[in-house]
Amino acid sequence: MNHPISLALHGGAGTISRTLMTAEAEHAYRQALQAAAEVGYAVLRQGGAALDAVELAVRSLEDCPLFNAGRGAVFTHEGHHEMDAAIMDGRDRAAGAVAGVRTVQNPIRAARLVMDQTDHVLLAHPGNDELAREHGLPTQPAAYFFTQHRYDQLQEALAEGRMRLDHSEAKTALPNEDPKKKMGTVGAVARDQHGNLAAATSTGGMTNKRYSRIGDSPIIGAGTFADNRTCAISCTGHGEFFLRAVVAHDISCLMEYRGLSLADACHIVVHEKLAPIGGEGGLVAVDSFGNIALPFNSDGMYRASISSSNPLYVGIYRD
Repeated sequence: MNHPISLALHGGAGTISRTLMTAEAEHAYRQALQAAAEVGYAVLRQGGAALDAVELAVRSLEDCPLFNAGRGAVFTHEGHHEMDAAIMDGRDRAAGAVAGVRTVQNPIRAARLVMDQTDHVLLAHPGNDELAREHGLPTQPAAYFFTQHRYDQLQEALAEGRMRLDHSEAKTALPNEDPKKKMGTVGAVARDQHGNLAAATSTGGMTNKRYSRIGDSPIIGAGTFADNRTCAISCTGHGEFFLRAVVAHDISCLMEYRGLSLADACHIVVHEKLAPIGGEGGLVAVDSFGNIALPFNSDGMYRASISSSNPLYVGIYRD
């Protein structure tokens, strides 16, 4: 039997203006999204596991300085990086997550390590960096994670005395901010030929964040979730709202308990539950049949999808 394979990913959601985006910048973002999708989909096409596909897709995005994850992570108030990531296996709901990682080149690999090599789900700094070193994961000095536009963002946020979300409207973004800076959380979801689902999410969090703030990305059920019976979800947006709405698990519950389709469940959560409380953002999702949903309530979301029944799609704006 030929089972459908599907993969979808995101690189952040928010105020993304078509009029302010240069052709060169748009091309760079589209190329990066396409490259990550192709890396992940190649795993599925060769009969590999959804778990490996989402990890590799996210690693590709973490390695790209355009996105707020891994190499392009934003700066904290203290001037360093605290990165979060999570990965989940839909077969048995095994999961691993890390919060506040500082030295691991690919935080999603650290999350996978927590899942595969420990009895835990979520490890915080400094333990997660220590575990990664013990198992030989590649680490990098602070200079590796330094990007000038992220540093400039920090200086602007410090001057204004507040945290800033990468992907946000005027009330939380600088009036004349360069749209190329509006990069957020990255993530991927997949269904493999065996019918297994997986989700992975990685982020640098908020610019100028303090007190070891942690958003929804590494929290299972809020920003990341996967269950073979329903769906796999990876979210991006204002983490506090996604945490309060338990977004990823809520979508799964609407499918499991009310029998809703993936598209209908996503619409209810993103547009009818999140939006009214100020939860700007979106998510990528895949269900047990391989259907894909890419909902968002913001101006745009960097996204890509590909499946055995649909060719590669790359989007940025509200089409």
